[in-house]
Order: sequence, then C-alpha cells, then structure tokens
Amino acid sequence: MNKDIRIVFMGTPDFAVATLKTILDHKYNVVGVITAPDRPAGRGRKLNESAVKVFAKEQGLTILQPTNLKNTDFLEQLEALKANLQIIVAFRMLPKVVWDMPKHGTFNLHASLLPNYRGAAPINWAIINGETKTGVSTFFIDEKIDTGAMILQQETDIEPTENAGSLHDRLMSIGSGLVVDTIQLIEKGDVKTTPQPEDAISKTAYKLNRDNCKLDFTASIKNTYNKIRGLSPYPAAWCQLHNNEEVLDIKIYKAEPEIEQHNLETGTLISSKSTLKVAVKEGFINLLEIKLPGKRTMDVKSLLNGYTFDKDAKLL
Repeated sequence: MNKDIRIVFMGTPDFAVATLKTILDHKYNVVGVITAPDRPAGRGRKLNESAVKVFAKEQGLTILQPTNLKNTDFLEQLEALKANLQIIVAFRMLPKVVWDMPKHGTFNLHASLLPNYRGAAPINWAIINGETKTGVSTFFIDEKIDTGAMILQQETDIEPTENAGSLHDRLMSIGSGLVVDTIQLIEKGDVKTTPQPEDAISKTAYKLNRDNCKLDFTASIKNTYNKIRGLSPYPAAWCQLHNNEEVLDIKIYKAEPEIEQHNLETGTLISSKSTLKVAVKEGFINLLEIKLPGKRTMDVKSLLNGYTFDKDAKLL
C-alpha cells in the first residue's frame, strides 16, 4: 500500500463507488470516507444507506456521515484522520474549512468537459442539448461550484442513440481512471493546473425538476428525441396522455425519430397492433418503452395488448 498519500474520499451514489474501488485497487491508502447520512426511503421509511457507505463498509473503511460540514465534532474527526489529499466525486458543496484542510488540496471529478456543464446534471444536459462529445474533468476545489483550476480532462464521443444511463456508466469508468492519473501527478509533484476562463460562455447543467423534464412536442423532432434519451432511465421525460376522459402523466424511456411529412396536429397519437407514435413537426416520435401511472415500465407492444388508445388520443 502506498502510505505517503493519505486520502479522504467523499461521495454518495454509484458513480462515486467506481472511483473509490479503483483507488483501492491501485493500493492507495484511504483513511476515511465521508458520505451522506442515511435517509428514510420507501413505504416503510426504512433507513437507506448510500451506495458509497455500503461499499465502504464492505471494505472496512472508516465512515463519517455529517449532516453539517461545519460542525466542530465533524471537523475534529476529519482532522484526526490526518489526510493529506481529499477526493470528491458526486458529493455536495464543501466549506473552505474542509477543502482547505489537506496539504495536497482537495480535487473533484466532474462528468463534463469544464467549463461547460457546471452543475448538478452534466450527463443529462449534454445529451439533451445534442452534444456529440463530452468527457470528465478533475479540478481543485475553490469557493464556487465547479470553477476551480483544472488538472486533467478526458474526452469521449456521445453516440447518436446513446442514453444518459449508458453514458453515465462510460463516464464512471473513464472518470475512475482519470482520478488515479490525477493522484499519481500529485504524488510525483507534477501537477500543472489550467485556470478555467472566467469569461467563458458555458452551458449549464441545471438541476433536473418536473418542469424541465416535461416534453414539448412543438419542439423539433431532434430536440424531442434528445430529451427522451437524455433523461432515460432517470428521472425520465414525461408528458400528459389525454385518452377519452382520462388524463394521465406518463413517462417515456425509449423512442426513435421518424422523419416523414404529414398534416396531423402536433401531439396526435397513432396506434396499431404493435406500434404507437406521436406526431411532431417534422415527422413522428415512435414510442418504444413507456410507463403509465401505477404500472411497470413496458415495451409498447406489451402495453398495446392490454390498453386501448382512442382515435382522438393525444400527448401534451
């Protein structure tokens, strides 16, 4: 084990677990793991442990779960770990007293090519906005969000039919390697940072919410398709189904565009025995996988076996 570098790792979701595992696989000394407090989830409100906590417990690592990062007891516990490097992957904003603590600093892995897509959902927005390239960046933390001096970046193509789930998994793997490369530079004292341009006109990775996940079928066919794949499998693009007297919120997980001239009103649904498509400006969005309220996600062929769409049915 490399004991010169003493690492505190901070993260919460699966995306962070892959990096923590890679750090350990490279025999680095992780002296502590900071993750989110357990939260009640599901109908029974059972306490749910973060993915990072579950993995860290399996590895026998020291775990801290502060609710307040400025709490005196937490800061004393953190200092007692005697870390000289902190690594952040999908955690939360840190106060200066935390990120300024270790000798070698605190660096973050972000799933975009900074300065583009600073913010909460970089993977989703890169696809929603129709990007053909994205990547991962490591940078030293400063007072603002995702603005610190960059250390390393690695670029990758976004495939034309790729969704957020597959891109997430690829960036998770690429990012894990980039973190180890960054540790090695710090270890050797070879870090050369690049300041992020302050005047850069960059795209933002806004936090996803109900409003910005709603589909607008008056948008271009390309934008509608990109939004569906950019929000799949989580949190999923949604719209309203108007079918007879029913108005249902439905989620669309998979679709494909069909360029075709027609005179139908935007949002009109056309169903056959095995297909379901919605009219948009330049053609149709062929729906492949959707979810009705209270039902499981299913392919459209299975849905059409048990659900009837009225001839005047619409998606709005």
